[in-house]
Amino acid sequence: MATKVFYLIQILSAILSVFLILLHSPKGDGMASIGAASQLFASQKSTEKGLNKVTYFFVGVFVLSTFVLGFILK
Repeated sequence: MATKVFYLIQILSAILSVFLILLHSPKGDGMASIGAASQLFASQKSTEKGLNKVTYFFVGVFVLSTFVLGFILK
């Protein structure tokens, strides 16, 4: 049962990580360049900063779930 939960966490965090990484812009525009959505954020820097934090969180969850699954399935 525990392995199924960690598999689910790993899959969801992987999908969300890929999605969040694709939202990053190589020029620093990122989500702030999506037209009217840029009005919601104070600046492009704060948008990228927040997006980076969320991305790092989900990548960390993915890495931790990978290690936990490795030790469980050992």
